Amino acid sequence: MRRDEEFSEFFTSRFDWARRTAYALCGDWSEAEELAQNAFVKAYAKWPTIRRETAEAYVRTIVTRAFIDSRRRGRDRVSPVAELPELGVGGGFSDPDAKLNAALQQVPAKQRAALVLRFVHDLSIEQTAAELGCSIGNVKSQTARGLATLREAYGEPVTSECA
Repeated sequence: MRRDEEFSEFFTSRFDWARRTAYALCGDWSEAEELAQNAFVKAYAKWPTIRRETAEAYVRTIVTRAFIDSRRRGRDRVSPVAELPELGVGGGFSDPDAKLNAALQQVPAKQRAALVLRFVHDLSIEQTAAELGCSIGNVKSQTARGLATLREAYGEPVTSECA
């Protein structure tokens, strides 16, 4: 029973954080909710073996990899249904820079994941590489390309400076 109580406390305290991370990746609250829920389902199944001090990183990795996997497979998030689903709930905060979020959605999935992990979650290059399951060099190039794409989409001129 203690396992369920611990997990319930973790879920309650971190679900909004996971959903916002997923939203930064996918740009859709319904999909973000689904990504976050699936991440917590997977984490619950492994809860006895997850160290509590790394539980947040574990969930973040699941969310990030699930997002990248959904884009890699080319799955469209549209599925035919008899009735329109309810819209997902918003993030609970106003979006002061919708232009930046729209620009972020124009960045390819793996580059976007690198940007979110590096700059939203403030992870090191090494930590980002571990979460994405790729090399440090790959993280550096994905980040540099992602920043260039983001700047272009945001309307800033791209310079030759290192990112």
